Amino acid sequence: MHPKALLDACADLVRLVLQFEHPADAVVSRYFREHRALGPRERATLAETAFCVLRKKLLFEQLARSGSGSKERKLAILGFHGPRDFLSAALNETEKKWLATCDSIPADALMAPHRHNLPEWMAQALQAQLGDDFWVLAEHLQQPGTLDLRVNLLQAKRSEIQKELQLAGIASEVTPYSPWGLRLQGKPALQKTDAFTRGAIEVQDEGSQLLALLVDAHRGEMVVDFCAGAGGKTLALGAAMRSTGRLYAFDVSGHRLDALKPRMARSGLSNVHPAAIAHERDDRVKRLAGKIDRVLVDAPCSGLGTLRRNPDLKWRQKPQAVQELTEKQLAILQSASRMVKSGGRLVYATCSVLPEENEQIALAFSAANPDFVPLNVAQELARLKVPDAASLCAPATTGEPSLETNPDEVPEGSFLRLWPHRHATDGFFAAAWTRK
Repeated sequence: MHPKALLDACADLVRLVLQFEHPADAVVSRYFREHRALGPRERATLAETAFCVLRKKLLFEQLARSGSGSKERKLAILGFHGPRDFLSAALNETEKKWLATCDSIPADALMAPHRHNLPEWMAQALQAQLGDDFWVLAEHLQQPGTLDLRVNLLQAKRSEIQKELQLAGIASEVTPYSPWGLRLQGKPALQKTDAFTRGAIEVQDEGSQLLALLVDAHRGEMVVDFCAGAGGKTLALGAAMRSTGRLYAFDVSGHRLDALKPRMARSGLSNVHPAAIAHERDDRVKRLAGKIDRVLVDAPCSGLGTLRRNPDLKWRQKPQAVQELTEKQLAILQSASRMVKSGGRLVYATCSVLPEENEQIALAFSAANPDFVPLNVAQELARLKVPDAASLCAPATTGEPSLETNPDEVPEGSFLRLWPHRHATDGFFAAAWTRK
């Protein structure tokens, strides 16, 4: 495609994603369906340009106040993903001079919002937790996320898959914490590899893999993935169970569970039982009261730990919605906990970085349920042979985890707290309990 035509297409896609009527990845996918003549490189340029604009929206909008042409075109120029000489071929002389001026502005001359590119309420919440470390996180959130794979150990060893991918021209390195993971460079066409088509690998962030590992599901057990979604953690749990026992994948969205079925077929698992439920108090849930060995509650949350992959969330999410989510999270955790049998394990997890969705929910549940004994997550991960487990559970906040609880009363290592800038994963939280 000619540079001018590709830049015009980028501006058109930027306009669509900035309407925030739908998630950005859905908007991009629909655009590609409507423009099937686009090649792989053109699709990559379009998608990465749109996501770069979302990641640096405040800065780019400030810069776009100058210059000539439409706002969307200027945003697309600033975020363009591709060689500068290619982009230059699409610009007129005025645009070239304007872009050179924008490029010459030093980072330390920018105002704080144009450096962190976050809504003010979100920036304040993260600064309260991280102090000066906030700026390191903000920089990481403006970069694309890593591409991690989980190796299906039912089919092959991690070292074997790494060699197979190498022969296919795909370089990888083992993940530093998860015993199942490989981290790739770039974004290779995985779906064309034999390892993918036969279900030997699944795309899954290393942090998500660690959540499944924390459940510690064993052969022959009864396990529930309570908010299974498209089933990434379900598949990891099923493999850990060696396709034995019974693994229920519950979700209120039958559409999301439908996405699990082809992945399940590839994986070779025969112990997974997907089931759509109406709500957390569904009769199917009640019938399992006190019968389940392991329950994972990967609760619906703000998703703010995934901003590297879903940068539109920071503009679509609102504080009021987070408050509504916290009420739902505690209700879901409470209902799911009733399925756990005596001696069984309950794990609560989110992909959020906000204490009100994380520590505060876990502490409130513990206070209301004395029959559930909190596990020290750092000790548990160390028992599971996760390297440097204590570093994954470092205190997340500089202040108190709740308004009522003294942080000194919360033992060190109580919660899993993963951060993009500290662990190169998405932002994740987890707490775990054993039922008396």
